Amino acid sequence: MKTLPYVCIHGHFYQPPRENAWLDEIEIQESAAPYHDWNERILRECYSPNTTSRILNSEGKIVDIVNNYARMSFNFGPTLLSWLEQKATRTYQGILEADRLSMKLYDGHGSAMAQVYNHIIMPLASRRDKETQVLWGLYDFEKRFGRKAEGMWLAETAVDTETLEVLAEHGIKYTVLSPYQAKRFRRIGDQEWINGIDSRRPYRVVLPSGKEISLFFYDGERSKGVAFEGYLNDGRYFAEELLSGYDAEIDDPQLIHIATDGESYGHHHRRGDMALAYCMRHIEESGKAKLTNYSQYLALHPPTYEAEIIEDSSWSCAHGIERWRSNCGCHTGGPGTWNQEWRVGLRKALDDLRDAFSEVFEREMAEYCDNPWELRNKYIEVIFRRNPDDLKQFVAKHTRTKLSRIQITRFNRLLEMQRHALYMYTSCGWFFNDISGIETVQILQYAARGIQLAESVQKGKLTEAFLSNLETALSNIPSQGNGRDIYVNDVAPKALTLTQVGMHYAVDSLFEDDNKEITVLNYDCTSDWQHRRTMGTYIFASGFTRVRSRVTLSQKKFSFAILYLGNHHLIGSTSNTLSPEDFETIAQKAAVAFDSGNLSECIDIIKKNFQEKSFSYFDLFKDQQMRLLQRVIGEHEERAMASYEKIYDSSYSLLNLMNSGHLGVPKILQRNLETVFEHKLEEIFLDELKPLNFTRLEQYVQSIEKWHVNTYLDYDRLNYLATNRLVARIDKVNEDTKREAWLKGTHQYLVLLERIGIHPEINKLQDFIFHLVKENHLTKEVKKAATELAEHILLDISSNAVTTQKEEWA
Repeated sequence: MKTLPYVCIHGHFYQPPRENAWLDEIEIQESAAPYHDWNERILRECYSPNTTSRILNSEGKIVDIVNNYARMSFNFGPTLLSWLEQKATRTYQGILEADRLSMKLYDGHGSAMAQVYNHIIMPLASRRDKETQVLWGLYDFEKRFGRKAEGMWLAETAVDTETLEVLAEHGIKYTVLSPYQAKRFRRIGDQEWINGIDSRRPYRVVLPSGKEISLFFYDGERSKGVAFEGYLNDGRYFAEELLSGYDAEIDDPQLIHIATDGESYGHHHRRGDMALAYCMRHIEESGKAKLTNYSQYLALHPPTYEAEIIEDSSWSCAHGIERWRSNCGCHTGGPGTWNQEWRVGLRKALDDLRDAFSEVFEREMAEYCDNPWELRNKYIEVIFRRNPDDLKQFVAKHTRTKLSRIQITRFNRLLEMQRHALYMYTSCGWFFNDISGIETVQILQYAARGIQLAESVQKGKLTEAFLSNLETALSNIPSQGNGRDIYVNDVAPKALTLTQVGMHYAVDSLFEDDNKEITVLNYDCTSDWQHRRTMGTYIFASGFTRVRSRVTLSQKKFSFAILYLGNHHLIGSTSNTLSPEDFETIAQKAAVAFDSGNLSECIDIIKKNFQEKSFSYFDLFKDQQMRLLQRVIGEHEERAMASYEKIYDSSYSLLNLMNSGHLGVPKILQRNLETVFEHKLEEIFLDELKPLNFTRLEQYVQSIEKWHVNTYLDYDRLNYLATNRLVARIDKVNEDTKREAWLKGTHQYLVLLERIGIHPEINKLQDFIFHLVKENHLTKEVKKAATELAEHILLDISSNAVTTQKEEWA
């Protein structure tokens, strides 16, 4: 009797690291607006919805909310998981919980796969770098998921035999490749090879070392259907297309499986997560197939066939792996006259730099340990959980003798240099159209940070040779020049030193009342002595401060003086050489000049006596620039809004007369109304510390309806702010919350906003109400309010709808 076919849907969830190479934080990305950055945007559109995806009935109502990750196969990039852990705890925990649930569903085999650490193209990496990528990826996986990984995802599925050797050497049982990466296959024991591949079974590869690894070659046509051919427009259609891959004429067990970017399920395709959820439910309930993951299927059906791979191949380049080293023709658009010859020069520059880093690392680290490269492999223990005390223990454990503070800093800098040497090979740096793109600039940042660290631990200079190599990498945009120009203009200005971090501290200290200790991202700043005085809008501050890096433990003392002149105008300088006595004398002179109103003399004193580093607004990193501007703009906005409201109040009776008489309101006054009401709505959304004022909200809604100004509202921003307000309202629910009033208020909030075309995302609300109604101790009044709200948000909470769902889907 034939067994039912199995279906496995794999999602590769990944975003490249976007953090500033010195700050380890993502700076604001304007292209992701209204979100702070692209990670946050894709979180809202994809990563989070897939933890609480909704299944609809024929009436379009939600009958179940499920965690998609538990039923599919998936991998998350370690650097992305690190960001999720810090910035989106609920989603992060949902991903980990999904793997635990999948182990119950699939005979103890979790659905999560590991990934090579920071997505480098493995066939282009040295053997040493391959091993570090695998070991770092496995360590990160085991720490997060609490189990050893059975499979590992390769960046862009790029593969060669040496990569498979490294995977097998470290206990990996399988990986997943494109069908176009298979050279040929045969049944084990047969002599004759068959060209191509049948994706419906796993394959064994016997490696030159004698080790073995299993390969799954996904269904290319159906994977393409998800990405480009509308499978995610209809979950039932998606399921039927997958099931059509079953061949009733074949007696062997069959696995129908696809692999796509995980971002397809919600980011590339709106509500793609819901199509995925419905697809998986439909497959199981149809009885036509069983869902599985790769690990379970491999245990149930070990390979009876073997295969050979096409060396140096990948899933996203028709020319193998040329996309990451040559002008192969693969790109993502751009004018037809553009080319990607710049990839050659970029690869050469980075390869030479990597080799230079290796020489520095081996030579300088030999002073502290016997095997520097084994030490690098273990450095993931520090990277995984940054903690100064753990870092000190790591240093003590892996060095021959006790190190001085200066030696510890050098030791840490050498390891950080190697981390950036790996990060600068992140694959997206070559993937797109031009060397001036943000992805390439990002990997050049990692190179710059590595150079800075290398030059801080030895006398040799690496910058000029690197820049000379980059000159051969020409941008398609004449104004951008070549790689050297891009590095000098867009990368070098981002570089930070401890003194510059202190500079940022000095700016923060202008406006912080409690400023003795301020954290500037991954740096701790402590003030030994600090004075601040104000005169109207002007502020003068001076102090002695210590800055310490949480990453390398390097530290520095310096003095500063800074004068704020309003708007974005500030003048500041720092010194590393002034004694406390000299500093106090100079700071006192500057303060006297400031107090007397002699600002020019105050500026002269600052510039004359603090000569190591001067700075202004333009030297600040982007988020601090935004904070300063928002502080200033906020004051201007208040004054402007007062003027708008004054015009509104004084013209209201005339406008009312014109409106009632259908005479038409002058456009400039119509826009004034729009500005006033939009600002009032934003005030309500942004004031999360106070309860929602429904009286005010209804008043503004009525006014917007009356004056017909909703045509001009910035709906992208208002939807975003309204969503944040709703999420904050849900997060504040506790045992003391009066549930009936909360439910009625939330219902009223949605109804009012819908009247003027504002539609906040309600996934989290649907999830909250869905689980609330499952509680057995709800009062009659609360149950009634919950039912009314559920009806409004298309959630079917009838006992029949909820209880008929399979428990393991919940």
